[in-house]
Amino acid sequence: MSPTIIARYVNPWKFKREQDAQRLRAIRQRDGDDCRRCRRPMRFDLPNGHDAGPKIEEILPEMTGDWAAVDHLCLTHRRCHGEGADHTREVQERVRRKNEAELLSRSRKRKTKAA
Repeated sequence: MSPTIIARYVNPWKFKREQDAQRLRAIRQRDGDDCRRCRRPMRFDLPNGHDAGPKIEEILPEMTGDWAAVDHLCLTHRRCHGEGADHTREVQERVRRKNEAELLSRSRKRKTKAA
């Protein structure tokens, strides 16, 4: 048995941290040190969970079957990574229409109170 297989079962958390560090190095080498969304430089010296720290994001989450495939990953700031946020055109259009409707209803309420 190779040492990596033994380490995988003896200390799985250390093995996962090492795999994540390798993945991070590969993505940094490919893409550089800038955030994929906001194009600002990232800081890699911050502790895990920091808002300005790096986060690995899947580019095409529905098409990827293998999390380890570096081709489908990119680096973003943790604050730029919208977990649970849907940035599709349909959702953005729906939010825009909702905001416009709220603005119009507020202005109509003010006119009726003034009259």
